[in-house]
Amino acid sequence: MGLGLALVIAAFALPPPLPAPSEFAARVANPWFPLRPGSVYVYRGRKDGQPSRDVSAVLTQTKRILGVRATVVSDKLYLRGRIEERTRDWYAQDQAGNVWYLGEATAELNRDGSVRTREGSWQAGVDGARAGIFMPAHPQPGQSGIQEFLKGEAEDHFRVLSRSASVETPVVSSGRALLTREWTPLEPGVIDHKLYVKGIGTALEETVKGGDELNQLVRIRP
Repeated sequence: MGLGLALVIAAFALPPPLPAPSEFAARVANPWFPLRPGSVYVYRGRKDGQPSRDVSAVLTQTKRILGVRATVVSDKLYLRGRIEERTRDWYAQDQAGNVWYLGEATAELNRDGSVRTREGSWQAGVDGARAGIFMPAHPQPGQSGIQEFLKGEAEDHFRVLSRSASVETPVVSSGRALLTREWTPLEPGVIDHKLYVKGIGTALEETVKGGDELNQLVRIRP
């Protein structure tokens, strides 16, 4: 492989450059992934054969990353009623409507609540980490991208499969859901599907190959 071709491939393996801070909107209002401060989303399902509950809360606080004011989302995963993992995710929307993922601080916990590992944590601009587009402004079938990048730690990819998928959970039903496929080279052979509903956000996510994980939206507060 020639050096020029290698550089082209390497360039395509990275997210696009983050826009300037002045090119970001005040809040995340993309209809496929709206983040309204104060909202709480509760999901139920399973993970590795255990019943799970995931609570995702959009906080009123923000975090400034590379000059961009990011919305903070708190996420807590419970397995069999015990907290297993807690995460703070950081998102911001540019003026074109794209939602950028600027990082996460995650911790997997022991039974006594102590931190077992912080593997997977990253922040754009630190140790070579780069923000990626989590949700495009106008997602179309065939569109793909890299949602996050820290070599060896965070390398999630997505591809839009459909804008007319069906989804049904205890709190939402739609025949015009956005279906995406997600994967990472860090877990070869594992493929997830996610379904988003306009005005609500993530309605359901499921591992369809290489694992056993399911989360469906069962409650929205307020």
